[in-house]
Amino acid sequence: MIDTNYYNTLPRKRMGATALFLDRQNNLLLVKPTYRPFWLLPGGVIEENESPRIACIREVREELGLDISVEKLLCIDYRSADSMRSEVLEFIFFGGVLRPNNIQHITLPLAEISEYRFVPLEEALLLVNDRLGKRLPPSLHALKNNVTAYLEDGRRVW
Repeated sequence: MIDTNYYNTLPRKRMGATALFLDRQNNLLLVKPTYRPFWLLPGGVIEENESPRIACIREVREELGLDISVEKLLCIDYRSADSMRSEVLEFIFFGGVLRPNNIQHITLPLAEISEYRFVPLEEALLLVNDRLGKRLPPSLHALKNNVTAYLEDGRRVW
């Protein structure tokens, strides 16, 4: 018999899932949330009883109006708790290379996302927060080398 009280005592972790998209010039797609000062990859919080992959697909549909099939898991970053946030697992999936006909169908929920743009990595690192900035180079490396990166607090473990 399963002791449900035991499961209720286990820690709860937050989880997030995002999609890394490229254009044909290998620029990264970033979105500008209305509720934060920095740019992000499209994505968001994984809901209860939702897989990271399904959350990524749902968030891309909500934020960009695009129906995608996730192609590959690029990166997992375990972020330990700090004075402002609880611990979290962040997943970055490869959403694919968006062609001009895909890009013209992007529809933003303007109350949540004010704009999007494609930028080279160097510019992206200036627009995103430090936490995401540490995930982008390993994610691109993982894509190029057909591997998955595992990070802890933004540092590559393997």
